[in-house]
Amino acid sequence: MKIIRDSDTETVAASVLTTGAFDGVHVGHQTVIREVQRRAEARGVASAVVTFDRHPALVVRPETAPKLLTRLPRKLELLEELGVDVVYVIEFDAERAATTADEFVQQVFVDRLHAQEILVGSDFNFGKGREGTVATLAEAGERHGFTVEGLDLVLHDPSATEHVSSTAIRRALIGGEVEQAADMLGRPFEIWGEVVQGDQRGRTIGFPTANVVLPDEMARPANGVYACTYVLPDGSTAAAAVNVGVRPTFYENADAAVLEAHLLGYSGDLYGTRARVQFHNFLRSERRFNGIDELKAQLDDDIATTRELLS
Repeated sequence: MKIIRDSDTETVAASVLTTGAFDGVHVGHQTVIREVQRRAEARGVASAVVTFDRHPALVVRPETAPKLLTRLPRKLELLEELGVDVVYVIEFDAERAATTADEFVQQVFVDRLHAQEILVGSDFNFGKGREGTVATLAEAGERHGFTVEGLDLVLHDPSATEHVSSTAIRRALIGGEVEQAADMLGRPFEIWGEVVQGDQRGRTIGFPTANVVLPDEMARPANGVYACTYVLPDGSTAAAAVNVGVRPTFYENADAAVLEAHLLGYSGDLYGTRARVQFHNFLRSERRFNGIDELKAQLDDDIATTRELLS
């Protein structure tokens, strides 16, 4: 997969493309991308995705910017796994945010990617102040020689009442509904982070954990206990009972939530490595226990349930 950035001078001879933030690269995004690939193959041109190096809201409305489902490196990995030929990365800053819709079309779609077809979601907006729409993009296409189609949004199952979106996935996570989030993502929701040394309290009660820093800008599930898969540094995996939260049994006023993963059948040293934790099932909400014995009994139950669910 070729990656082209705004600051490069490289161009593509001809393409069929789609554009957007693609946070999460969820099943709705995947549906559009597969159609882009089908049409690009039929034309014998490159399939292209235009996306951003950061979420545009971080620049235009940082006070209400959403928590991210994927950072750019992971987003690029997912797009490569889908088989996209070219990803054009917009280096989004205040200057780029001030680019009008017509300027954006000329600079990116025409001059750099020589678009023949552009496919977007039916609710698509772009350019300064979100002035560009599917209709105005189609008008620009008539001037520049490309066609435009706004595709219907995707339902993640026939009974769903809400279309798949990054916003819907974040809402599911806030409710602890990691199974629903996985349905919309097309894979388990993941948290990536550095394993750091904690207070080692879990080790002293017989339940050692890998303590993972929760990046502030990233989405995370509701506080609670989950059955997860932990991807080890060598690429192998281990089932893990994972607590996300503030550990109320030990701390009355914790500064921030942490992720603690108890790996089943693993006893190696993970300090300083990068964790990748995949969330499969919600087990229970986080709560305060009346002493260590009550906590240990519950942890035994959590581990048994995790083993059963992931066996």
